[in-house]
Amino acid sequence: MLANVDALLLARAQFGFTVAFHIVFPVFSIGLASYLMVLEGLWLATGRQVFIDLFRYWIKIFAIGFAMGVVSGLVMSYQFGTNWSVYADKTGPVLGPLMAYEVLSAFFLEAGFLGVMLFGMSKVGPRLHFLATLMVAIGTFFSAFWILSVNSWMQTPQGYATNPAGQFVPVDWWAIVFNPSFPYRLVHMVLAAYLTTALVVGAVGAWHLLRERTNAGARTMFSMAMWMLAVVAPLQILAGDAHGLNTLEHQPTKVMAMEGHFESHPDGAPLILFGLPDQEAGTVRYAVEVPKLSSLILKHGLNEPLKGLDSVPRENWPPVPVVFWSFRVMVSLGMLMLLLGGLSLLARYKGQLYAWPALHRFALAMGPAGFVAVVAGWITTEVGRQPFTVYGLLRTAESASPLSAPAVAASLTAFVLVYFAVFGMGILYILHLMAKPPHRGEPGIEPGAPIRTAGITPAPSVDPDRHLHPAE
Repeated sequence: MLANVDALLLARAQFGFTVAFHIVFPVFSIGLASYLMVLEGLWLATGRQVFIDLFRYWIKIFAIGFAMGVVSGLVMSYQFGTNWSVYADKTGPVLGPLMAYEVLSAFFLEAGFLGVMLFGMSKVGPRLHFLATLMVAIGTFFSAFWILSVNSWMQTPQGYATNPAGQFVPVDWWAIVFNPSFPYRLVHMVLAAYLTTALVVGAVGAWHLLRERTNAGARTMFSMAMWMLAVVAPLQILAGDAHGLNTLEHQPTKVMAMEGHFESHPDGAPLILFGLPDQEAGTVRYAVEVPKLSSLILKHGLNEPLKGLDSVPRENWPPVPVVFWSFRVMVSLGMLMLLLGGLSLLARYKGQLYAWPALHRFALAMGPAGFVAVVAGWITTEVGRQPFTVYGLLRTAESASPLSAPAVAASLTAFVLVYFAVFGMGILYILHLMAKPPHRGEPGIEPGAPIRTAGITPAPSVDPDRHLHPAE
């Protein structure tokens, strides 16, 4: 059955499947950790009960999402050794230390303060607890910093040399960490995390506003989410444009695939809105295009020339249809986010933010859009880098472990079954928590009494009716 299946294709499918599952959880954790930090800070500053109620509402969801992100990330690390051992060997001297820095800085920071954040409100006091929440939020940013530095080096490698064994070895760590694409990709990804979280928070608020317009928690979370969306969506479009120009400079073949430019255009390239890319024929069939607009966007001139894939050897072409359509999914969702943010400003101006059911339904429908856009953007980035794992230097076909197709297929099947079972249940439980409306006196996730350590007699229980105030 698997005699004609390529082991390399299965290994790529397995990594693509696991990374698509994994990426949504860290993105949500980055945004939600910052949101929790803001909520707790506002509670300390104002003393308003609604902010601590929302903090306790969302921290339960954060705990589950964070745990699933950690578990799914561990699986990806093991795949470097099992399915991609050649890649791990050749890039290990450069990328190994960067991934270790992520553990030593970001993960240790998160792990050190996460317990206090989740269970310590009644034990350490509000201000020290806020410090723990702040450290977890900073830790999630550091995690994004190091992981994106690793991935960006694979896109735009510099600061390395090659030793006699064919390994990439570091020469300039500053150049490696701050490689040409890294600043653009870091900004683009962090803004994507904030947009994704704002859409989820806004969708939950909209869901409850459709059922009870006077719910204070739903009103507050919806308002905060719409402010974030209105501010960050335009910034993300600008960041994406800057990232695209950087990609054109350092990875022009990827941009050619994104734009569907099989042919070079010496007198201005059209922007192809839609069409069916035919990689074998080297054309986009049934193309709907705007003349010269691609040159205006990418080169800031209507008649500026743009090279096409006909200037690149075919063996270096990425899978154009995948890159072409994933890019359009990401951009289309970005435009819808901008529209939702604009409509929220209009509703706020008219005093209808909490009384416009059509806006609430739109926000509810956009709830998963951030996750879809992130996955589509990641596909654009990673598939657009093909056929290389390290752009221009190490081919994907040369990076895989010498495994048989049945061996890879067996692990892929196991991953599919386990992921859908375990993470499916986790996602369903998160949705169950979101379906419950926030209310005054929202319970947190702290136990009624201290957790018992083996051999230790538990101390008297903390009074469950005691309410903390910022002054305590």
